Amino acid sequence: MKTYDAIVVGGGHNGLVTACYLQKAGLDVIVVEKNDWVGGAAVSRSLTPGFLYSNCSYVCSLFRPEIMRDLDLPRHGLQVLPYEGGAVLTRDGDYLANYREHDPHIREFARYSKRDAEAYERYSRDVTRQCRLIQPLLLRTAPDPFSFKPRDIQELLFIAKKFGDLSPHDLAQTLRFWTMSIADFLDEYFETDVIKAFLAISGIIGTALGPMSPGTAYVLLHHYMGEVDGSVGAWGFARGGMGAISKALAASFQASGGTIRTGAEVAQILTGKGRAEGVALADGEEIHGRLVISNADVKRTFLKLVDRDSLPETFLHRVRHFKMRGSSGKVNIALDSLPEFPALPKNSPCTKGDLHFTDSIERMERAYDDWKAERWSRDPMIDLMIPTQIDPTMAPPGKHFMSCFVQYCPPRVEGRDWTDADRDAFAETVIGQIADYSPGFRDRIIHMEVRTPRELEQEVGLTEGNIFQGELTFDQILFNRPVPGYAQYRSPVPGLYMCGSSTHPGGGVMGAPGRNAAAEILRDLKRHPKEMSAAHDVL
Repeated sequence: MKTYDAIVVGGGHNGLVTACYLQKAGLDVIVVEKNDWVGGAAVSRSLTPGFLYSNCSYVCSLFRPEIMRDLDLPRHGLQVLPYEGGAVLTRDGDYLANYREHDPHIREFARYSKRDAEAYERYSRDVTRQCRLIQPLLLRTAPDPFSFKPRDIQELLFIAKKFGDLSPHDLAQTLRFWTMSIADFLDEYFETDVIKAFLAISGIIGTALGPMSPGTAYVLLHHYMGEVDGSVGAWGFARGGMGAISKALAASFQASGGTIRTGAEVAQILTGKGRAEGVALADGEEIHGRLVISNADVKRTFLKLVDRDSLPETFLHRVRHFKMRGSSGKVNIALDSLPEFPALPKNSPCTKGDLHFTDSIERMERAYDDWKAERWSRDPMIDLMIPTQIDPTMAPPGKHFMSCFVQYCPPRVEGRDWTDADRDAFAETVIGQIADYSPGFRDRIIHMEVRTPRELEQEVGLTEGNIFQGELTFDQILFNRPVPGYAQYRSPVPGLYMCGSSTHPGGGVMGAPGRNAAAEILRDLKRHPKEMSAAHDVL
């Protein structure tokens, strides 16, 4: 029976990134994926004739350009198309436009408040400073602060120098920023409700916190750290949907000789002789490997796939208490024509970006109140996009695909599991809000796909439907992600590694956890070559 050098559990984008780097290093790698397609949450699927949906993730910015270059992804078909802006539509029939160009953007803010337009320059400067502080850490392994290993000490000194370069004032502001709410942070700059609501959106997307919850300012920073074509903070659409990223990764991996098995659900990670030995599939087949790398989240990996007798109780305790609460839903809609939004000027470029209808922090917080009561938000925050205005490959001529990311959507409804009736009622809430701002919208609908946390867990494997594989709060980043002492992609089981978004630097279609995990695995193999005799010649 063949023994692979490495088995990657889960064909999501981080798993594929890890597999690509290991295969390029000369290892014999297999990726096993339970679905009949790869991509995890970064996937494009055709569920109605002629239309291609970005089923879960829907925009591209966080994916690291270093990975695109290393794996030559443009040669394998990946193209990212920047979008032009967006808008918040207000209840009084007005709108706040968001433009890519700086001057029109500032003029739009000044239409509401000259003071806020001036404050935006200061806000942008301060947020950019935070991005520059944290970006260098994305593709570095978080140090263990309790270790005396030379490399950990070196990394701690690197972080200390980054903070040491700040003035006392900037250091104090940084510590406040990482722990404060996005509402409090924005209050220090702006006075206009709709401007604050627009900027607060990035502080709540994908997290089970409200805009007034401490820690949401850092969530905003996490979303600001990406770039498109060298433009930091810009966002774009992957041509062909988000599955184009996974498709390019799979092509790069296979071009290096890697193997992908779809329709192969892992039921157990096999351990024996004190280390990981392979995986057992749901149909009973066993695949053996010298290393196993799990792209599943930390709870699914260690509470469902690994024999608990192989794990320390203190480790299991921390895994159980790792915060992983679903808060999001997704509605994908096929339309027979482009919807109209009367509040916007005709042919406005704002429709080519993200549209929102929540025009105050208070509305966001009330939407979060519903989540706390285990109800989907009656007045949800919707991040609405129509990528077919820029990427016509996703729909027939004249037709359009609409992506609706929705906050808030609980993992359970009033203490019980989701039902199909709940799912349909949730979808009706979303459609109803859109129709309030777009007359005739319902008549344009051809087909819908509705995803609550139930579908996200069952189909994608995200525990409770949490799209980041764990909250991005200050207590769950850097050396605390996912568990103190195990934040360097290794696990208590020798030969078993983690590479998913439960690890540093966290969620989003970034690829950094996968790249960092591969680097640590290759570093271990160089230190202990006897554990991988097949890799002697290349490491």
